[in-house]
Amino acid sequence: MISRFFIDRPVLANVLALVFVLIGLVALIQLPNAQYPNVVPPTVQVTTRYPGASAKTLVDTVALPLEQSVNGVENMLYMQSTNAADGTYTLTVTFAIGTDPDMAQILVENRVSAALSSLPQEVQIQGVTTRKKSTSILEFVSLVSPDSRFDSLFLSNYAVINVQNELERLNGVGDVSVLGAGQYAMRIWMDPNLLQNRGLTPQDVINVIQQQSQEVAAGAVGAPPAPKGQNFQYTLDLKGRLDNPSEFENIIVKVDPQYGGRITRIRDIGHAELGAQTYSETFVLDGRPATGIAISLLPNANAVAVADEVKAKMDELAKAFPPGLAYVTPYDTTKFVKAAISEVYWTLIEAAVLVLIVILAFLQDWRAMLVPATTVPVTIIGAFAAMAALGFSINLATLFAIVLAIGIVVDDAIVIVEGVSRYVEQGVPGREAAAKAMEELLGPVIGITLVLMSVFIPAALLPGLTGQLYRQFALVIAATAFISAVNAVTLKPTQSALWLRAPTPPERRNILYRAFNAVYGAAERGYVRLIGAMTLRSGAMVALALALVVVAIWGLSRVPTAFLPDEDQGYLIVSAQLPDGA
Repeated sequence: MISRFFIDRPVLANVLALVFVLIGLVALIQLPNAQYPNVVPPTVQVTTRYPGASAKTLVDTVALPLEQSVNGVENMLYMQSTNAADGTYTLTVTFAIGTDPDMAQILVENRVSAALSSLPQEVQIQGVTTRKKSTSILEFVSLVSPDSRFDSLFLSNYAVINVQNELERLNGVGDVSVLGAGQYAMRIWMDPNLLQNRGLTPQDVINVIQQQSQEVAAGAVGAPPAPKGQNFQYTLDLKGRLDNPSEFENIIVKVDPQYGGRITRIRDIGHAELGAQTYSETFVLDGRPATGIAISLLPNANAVAVADEVKAKMDELAKAFPPGLAYVTPYDTTKFVKAAISEVYWTLIEAAVLVLIVILAFLQDWRAMLVPATTVPVTIIGAFAAMAALGFSINLATLFAIVLAIGIVVDDAIVIVEGVSRYVEQGVPGREAAAKAMEELLGPVIGITLVLMSVFIPAALLPGLTGQLYRQFALVIAATAFISAVNAVTLKPTQSALWLRAPTPPERRNILYRAFNAVYGAAERGYVRLIGAMTLRSGAMVALALALVVVAIWGLSRVPTAFLPDEDQGYLIVSAQLPDGA
């Protein structure tokens, strides 16, 4: 018998338990943390910009070609797009659960590449970006100027130049978007009347600026092949892009020979100024100008770990901030996750302690309590190894499953302890008592484990989002029951054989035990009398049971339903829509 094998080899049983604990601890450290299992389908986002285009123009020139090309991509569930009045286009493609996000991105990129030639030239110059990202925002990091030394435009540009790229390189970060005044840009203001007088159009001015403000390769002087005596070689470096308003205002737009070679410069038809690329959005924090940095996760990323990495990186970058610049984190979804998981951990500890107290109160033998006190942690910690093997995360569902599994684990331990104690009371030596008890209990322990697994495993086969949510809960309980059965066959009988001794007679136990026995005995006698009275009124009891069933059905129909419970996470989002043209 397998139990006898481990009873005769206690060191092997303890080594096996130690392996469970070590693997579980390693998994506990490395497992990702999240509020709930990852039930959100993977998404790929396509973004581009058409400067100056209206929402209708975006639909006709950008949205239609891209969506016609992307539509029907493999494993796609649906897609939705947004055409903003500032010329920004966003297409979000949602894929079936279980689709590899990397492969989904490649499939979408191939479809987008096929449609690039159909897009306007301005859009092709701006570029079309395709990336995998979560649709929800992990957190907002905001750059602020406590003494109002810097305006929102400076803050936004500082974030783009010095912060955005650093955060995008962190593991698990899917996208970093800078919200606020936008980037610096040279804005050319043109007077329509002056343009008409000079016979120019805005497109003429745009073409000239593009021609005269660009980087050019000027070549080199003295490069081979060179004549004799040429000992040095020089690379020419010419001024390319213009970088201040006066240089832009000096650009020659037109030379009119009809008026004696009259030269028209930009300053003759308008003026140039350094401003923001777009004024379509603002970001304000506590009434002061600021910039927001929205951070999104990659699919299946560890939210808590990414948030910790972002904080560490921002603390590092803050050391190089100029005086008058600081950062805050006004929105962080992981605060609730950390608090919720911490509370569940405490619940797990409290449940384990209460179970041990109950065992001690009823068995009234500290040696008997040691068996579940040592085997329960082995099983619970081993459950984290099973979670890692199954690709799960530490979330409220899996932790709740472990809390419920404590009762399953303790049941096995109590059954074995009581079985061995019965033989020890009869004077059988510990090792023989454990062997005899396991001959009787091996079948029931395995049977109970199989029944429990057969109850929970089918819940893991539910389809859709509901199945994704319950799969981790069900399989963690099933895995914990299996590990508990392994310990029940190997570790628990071994410990019972080594630790259990003949119990102390009831009259010689301490006053607390005797008081508990007296109270429990009185409650037991009262319960027996109650059951006897109920059996004499079986008709009334059946009617009462039916009434309870009716009340339960009525209550079930009145309870509101939801996919996940609504919980206060400490923030409020308000959306307002202005009238057209506002």
